[in-house]
Amino acid sequence: MSSIDQSLSKTSAITECGIKTDTSLKEICLFLSEYSAWLLGSGATSIRLEKNVRRMAESMGCHAEMTILPRHIHMTVFLPDHSDSYTYIIATHPMPLNYDINTQLSRLSWSMADDHLTLKETQEKFEKIIKTPPANKYLVLFLASCANAAFCRLFTGDWAAVGVVFLSTLIGFYLRQVMTAHKVDVRLVFIICAFISSILASTATLFSFGHTPDIAVGTSVLYLVPGIPFLNSFSDLLNGHYICAFGRFVHAVVLTCCLSLGLCGGMLLMNLSMF
Repeated sequence: MSSIDQSLSKTSAITECGIKTDTSLKEICLFLSEYSAWLLGSGATSIRLEKNVRRMAESMGCHAEMTILPRHIHMTVFLPDHSDSYTYIIATHPMPLNYDINTQLSRLSWSMADDHLTLKETQEKFEKIIKTPPANKYLVLFLASCANAAFCRLFTGDWAAVGVVFLSTLIGFYLRQVMTAHKVDVRLVFIICAFISSILASTATLFSFGHTPDIAVGTSVLYLVPGIPFLNSFSDLLNGHYICAFGRFVHAVVLTCCLSLGLCGGMLLMNLSMF
């Protein structure tokens, strides 16, 4: 059989299985892989990723199966009759957690299924989503400082401690933004930011600000607690993604240890008792 005949027979097989004739399995697989890398990198759970990808694949007349690893995604797209398939492995995108992009990408999967978008139309929307500008960093800085100060008040800190925590969080979080923008290793970022914030919060003890300086020191580093990685690892564990769950859990534990190391270093430098 000539190459032309093979191509024609392959096209007819794809058409019979319901896949759109203006696309190929390779194009679908490459797009779904890129979509998955961005969705997982922005902070999605594995179960959300699976549901979104399968929804999009079925809307194009094929099926998708994937193996989700902590830093890679193994994607396979195949026809319903298993007569043809395509496999691709992609690394996840290392990026800060972004639930704006996360939400928009999830909506895109529903739009593709409900509005019957073509692959080209979906790709155009996808390119616009991943270019979404981040939230105003100064607004995020202010709100994060307010939130951490509120934690201090929640843990019975007085208003002097709340003010100290607000200031220490403001400086520590700004330092985190600067170092993250310069691609500094995230573990080093956590150590340095916790160290600086704990030193600043220790001024409540040194200068006798208020009556709860210990609360100020203890809550000054709460903005660094990796809560989302812990929650995502627990979600992955419940849904049977044990490898990804373990990887996320270990990453969260490492960040927590770095936070603790910076906190202890600051307290030792300021000669504060830990117990």
